[in-house]
Amino acid sequence: MSKDIRIELPEAVKEIFKVIGEYGSTAYIVGGSVRDSIMGRPVHDWDICTPVTINEIFSLFETKGYKVIPTGIQHGTVTVMIDGAGYEITTYRRDGEYSDGRHPDSVEFTSDLIEDLSRRDFTINAMAYNEKDGLIDPFNGMQDIEDHFIRCVGVAKDRFTEDALRILRAMRFASQLEFVIDAEAGYEIRRLYKSLENVSIERINSEFCKMIVAPDFCIQMVLYDGVLAQFIPEIKDMFGFEQNNPYHINNVWNHTVHAIQYCDTDDLITCLAVFFHDIGKPHCYTEDENGVGHFKGHGKVSADMTDKIMKRLRFDNNTREKVVQIVHYHDATFEVGEKYVKRWLNRIGEEQFRRLLELRKADVSAQNPEYKEERLCKIQKIEELLENILSKEQCFSLKDLAVNGNDVMKYMGCSGKMVGYWLNHLLDMVINGEIENEPYELISYMEHANI
Repeated sequence: MSKDIRIELPEAVKEIFKVIGEYGSTAYIVGGSVRDSIMGRPVHDWDICTPVTINEIFSLFETKGYKVIPTGIQHGTVTVMIDGAGYEITTYRRDGEYSDGRHPDSVEFTSDLIEDLSRRDFTINAMAYNEKDGLIDPFNGMQDIEDHFIRCVGVAKDRFTEDALRILRAMRFASQLEFVIDAEAGYEIRRLYKSLENVSIERINSEFCKMIVAPDFCIQMVLYDGVLAQFIPEIKDMFGFEQNNPYHINNVWNHTVHAIQYCDTDDLITCLAVFFHDIGKPHCYTEDENGVGHFKGHGKVSADMTDKIMKRLRFDNNTREKVVQIVHYHDATFEVGEKYVKRWLNRIGEEQFRRLLELRKADVSAQNPEYKEERLCKIQKIEELLENILSKEQCFSLKDLAVNGNDVMKYMGCSGKMVGYWLNHLLDMVINGEIENEPYELISYMEHANI
């Protein structure tokens, strides 16, 4: 117990503590809210634990006029709504055996806070706090925060055997917090990771998405590549696959690790595209007469593989399609010039083009340093052209064109598919700088073409 730690609690949490206190009991914030408060990180969920039973909590807060939602009765959890926000309140509990490696076979409620904390995954998540008692830290989570360690509560083997998803959670917390997984936990992760096959793909997807956008994910890629290969076995072909190309100094997997390291965004679609961008390379490899390696068409192959993998991992269609598109185009030729930038904007839109440029920068940064500066300079010029085009609201799509389908039908005397043909023809001429995007200029061109 430490009274030196002070956490600023929201008024709603104080109200919950007050209601439970008036009932003659006590309550604490617990888990991630304690950890993140101590570390000065944003708190997204204020989870609360108490020895008060679920039925008592229901009655207590409904009597006070609060809406209470039975979000997890079997686990002793309800959600109290205050000012439109939900606050989970859970009765102290001890878990039974985990025979399926996912969920406890039984849950028994207890009045012992320490017993409740002892069932949690990592020491940094096994702390509780209220203003009266201060920090309750029976497993030295505070010390592990100071030492930047991810350490299991009790025996690591037992925690990972109870729920294999904790393997990915350890990697995710290490990635997000820039912590190191301690030796015992790391050993058990490498020994037990195949038990992830018992975990639903939706739960795996959730942890993977949180992990891949985190600052230290590249380190987990190096230390625990086998874990990632458990649910994305296609990456195994990348391990140790030499590229034998002057533009590359690393094998395919290590190049991808460095690309993730250089990826300067936490946008999920971009990070996923960087991770998958070269996954097809081992399936496209050829050598010329000089022994130089080439990967012709690997963008398309990588995109097709990415599409299948993301379907298997149950990604939503929007995310999957956008990632696949960027992977497909990542190795395309990029020319410097307004008309080329406008063509890309017309083809994939501003948001996707920006993501594509981010992927290109990460890709180039992870290649041979000898060519890095020149290639990054080229991308910077393209970005400058992009900003200029957007700031001047220049035309690069049909919606920007100064004429519409009715104008085409009027001046060209056509209908149906020919209207679309002429609109795209006019747009192409505007993008190429052959004609100004002005109604008079475009109409004049059509009138002349109609003669």
